[in-house]
Amino acid sequence: MTQMYITSVNESIDRMIETVNGLSEETIRWQPSEDEWSIMQIVAHITEALPYWVGEIEQLVETPGKEWGRNHLHEGRLEAVKPETVDAISVNELLKELEQVKQTVQAGIEKLTEEQLSAEAASVNPNFGMQTLSFIIDHLIIQHVNKHEGQIQHNLTKLSNQSAK
Repeated sequence: MTQMYITSVNESIDRMIETVNGLSEETIRWQPSEDEWSIMQIVAHITEALPYWVGEIEQLVETPGKEWGRNHLHEGRLEAVKPETVDAISVNELLKELEQVKQTVQAGIEKLTEEQLSAEAASVNPNFGMQTLSFIIDHLIIQHVNKHEGQIQHNLTKLSNQSAK
């Protein structure tokens, strides 16, 4: 089961890296609107978020039943996408960090047992309530990276539509 998770994350990250590598710096740093992230911010978010969730899983393995999670106002989450944070890093450096995220996810979940994957704990986010480690991996790692991969494509479509006008 964990190998399927690892493969899914690796494939999504590889597609993100391949997409971003084919873009100009201007496109990568273009922000569609005040309420939307640039591709650079999206990649920075994934680079921060996936290791965060792996850390939460590791803590739950060490302390079963421990409360887990965060909200959208979490300091680390916000810091990762601040314009001054993403402006201070090169695209190449950020993509190297994203590549490393694959190893972080693999190391964090590859040895989980079926018993650990089905263990439940309460989230600090009331929308999630009691959930299993499998839910955290599926929802907050795999679906999360897939959603943001789609967001990159959305940005590119928006930029293309804007350029066509």
